[in-house]
Amino acid sequence: VRCFAGTKETAFIYAVTSAGLVHSVTRSCSAGNMTECSCDTSLRHGGSASEGWHWGGCSDDIHYGMSFSRKFLDVPLKNLTGKSGSGLAAMNRHNNEAGRQAVAKLMSVDCRCHGVSGSCAVKTCWKTMSSFEKIGRFLKDKYENSIQISDRLKKKLRRKEKSQRKIPIGKEDLLYVNKSPNYCVEDQKLGIPGTQGRECNRTSEGPDGCNLLCCGRGYNTHVVRHVERCECKFVWCCYVRCRRCETMTDVHTCK
Repeated sequence: VRCFAGTKETAFIYAVTSAGLVHSVTRSCSAGNMTECSCDTSLRHGGSASEGWHWGGCSDDIHYGMSFSRKFLDVPLKNLTGKSGSGLAAMNRHNNEAGRQAVAKLMSVDCRCHGVSGSCAVKTCWKTMSSFEKIGRFLKDKYENSIQISDRLKKKLRRKEKSQRKIPIGKEDLLYVNKSPNYCVEDQKLGIPGTQGRECNRTSEGPDGCNLLCCGRGYNTHVVRHVERCECKFVWCCYVRCRRCETMTDVHTCK
């Protein structure tokens, strides 16, 4: 992380770590695994009787999870000293908070119906966190649209583009100050292995696809021979008889 301090990848790491801590602690609270917290009791007596529902069950106490995350992750950053250090720390605290805000934003309401013969005359509802996979996708989108800020880091974080400085920076936005290194090409000083020789999927359009993973350099194809035991059967008595199967597969590696 030190080598790539202030990049958009670092911003994502801070955000997803903070979100993961909130998610994990809050889940433990709801499961009764922690003595310091439990369910969110502030919702128990609310609801709308006229609309046929009320709060009940065990709502996730995200407030405790977020408070715990701030104390655990943000306090060490506040202790950093120095002009550049304090600026980077402010940016990292912002990205930590962006991760927490993602968990809060994606909270949903689950309900259970009550009534005769399966009718839904009354519903009991509670608040629950989204799956961490959904939170991760949300933060990945924020990563793709992260905002570069001025390298003259002060207490107030400002956009690098002067023409956009009047546009406010949102709590959910991820911020970075330094452009990312070229991860496609090997750089031993930075610890970047590059993608040359990496196995890729020729038919995939995702991150494992040859078009993306090979960074436009193309790929080599070679045939790999696999030999394994197959069609094994138990023979009475007392051994296993197998055939020897051979398959040939195409393997693609980045140039």
